[in-house]
Amino acid sequence: MNLIDSHCHLDFPELSADITAVLARAHIAGVDRFIVPGVTVDNWEGVLNLCAEHPGLYPALGLHPCFLQNDSTEGLIKLEAMLQHCPAIVAVGEIGLDLFIPAADLTAQLAVLVPQLKLAKRFDKPVLLHVRKAHDPLLKQLRQLKLSRAGLVHAFAGSEQQAREYLKLGFKLGIGGAVTYPRAVKLRRLVATLPLDSFVLETDSPDMPLCGYQGQVNYPERVAMVAETVALIRQQPLQEVIDVTTAQLVKTLSL
Repeated sequence: MNLIDSHCHLDFPELSADITAVLARAHIAGVDRFIVPGVTVDNWEGVLNLCAEHPGLYPALGLHPCFLQNDSTEGLIKLEAMLQHCPAIVAVGEIGLDLFIPAADLTAQLAVLVPQLKLAKRFDKPVLLHVRKAHDPLLKQLRQLKLSRAGLVHAFAGSEQQAREYLKLGFKLGIGGAVTYPRAVKLRRLVATLPLDSFVLETDSPDMPLCGYQGQVNYPERVAMVAETVALIRQQPLQEVIDVTTAQLVKTLSL
């Protein structure tokens, strides 16, 4: 079983400008499928078109908390229409809460997040969650809404208790380049402690470069290095890590 990058922004210019070469290198590294999240209304068409043009790319659409506009009503209406008419969409995302960004407004973010969670429930889609400094309020919403399909928590960096709460709700935890840094003691302990089927693997390319690549563009091929790091931390065979995490992603997103 080959690798899947569960979160990569292949439509971003750093990658899309040379997409054929980017995908070719990923294929050589054993990565043959890619989840491409949309983050704003303006880039949704680009995500859909890119995924339609290249085999193995799967689109997700959402309104990202870091790029919210003053009035997201139009975006929510368009997302509803997209979910209704575009069966290629595998998830609602990237959506969530981010209290790390300057002047973060939890109320404003919730006003956009909650309708998107309700759309995911209505259209029976999993969600791709972006969460920074906001796991507890997001978990509160998830418990109240009881999503039928759950989804993925992208680039998880919370506590073990928070991780277990997501797992109780059926979510899988996205593990990316952060785990390759020796200083990421808490995350590495979590990866070693929780069952392997708690995780999916990702890069968040072109962002979140791995250890040794700081300041450089990140690429989806490097999800193979994430898998190697997880295997070393857990002292399990690499192929077992690939098989189990890939199977969890396939199941969660119905790929």
